This record gives sequence, C-alpha cells and structure tokens, in this order.
Amino acid sequence: MKTVHNYKTASVALDELNKEGYTVDYNVEFDELVQNADQYIIDIAYHYEGESNPSDDNYIYGIRNKNSGTKGVFVTGNLAFLEGKKRQIILDLEMKSRG
Repeated sequence: MKTVHNYKTASVALDELNKEGYTVDYNVEFDELVQNADQYIIDIAYHYEGESNPSDDNYIYGIRNKNSGTKGVFVTGNLAFLEGKKRQIILDLEMKSRG
C-alpha cells in the first residue's frame, strides 16, 4: 500500500484516483466490502492532517477487488471517529495491505 501525505485537497486526491480507474464509491457501496472483504486490498491511501486541528484529518483509500479488478474509493475523516463494521473492515484492509 502506497501512502501519500499532505496532498492539496480531498478533491485533488479523488480526481487522481478517478483518473486511475477508482470509480466505485465504497462509502455508498459498502455492503460489497462487508460481504467480500477478503477479496479487497488497499492500493493507495491519501492522508491529510490539518495543521492546527486534528479533527481536520482526512483519509481517502483507493481500494481494489483482487479478483475482478474493480476499483473504488472510501473517504473518511479521523479513523478514531469511524465506528462499527466500517472501522473494522478498513483497519483489517490496512493491515492486510501492508503485509
């Protein structure tokens, strides 16, 4: 997993990922990740830290289905505030993608 820190804006990161074929919005299509989490990997993670406020943290993940090649994005603020299945799946994908 490639990590990019302090990109200009979330829209810049999303535009770059879109150009690379990451077109599915996994914030909307999250059930697909829940049902088939073992088929996915994080290829790239954009991380932005606010200069003065930690609540400005922003993560944008480029996620790919290893079997079908389908690519998409998942956007979240500070991971500490992400709850439930979403938090667990994203953390699991991060660990798997590093390894």
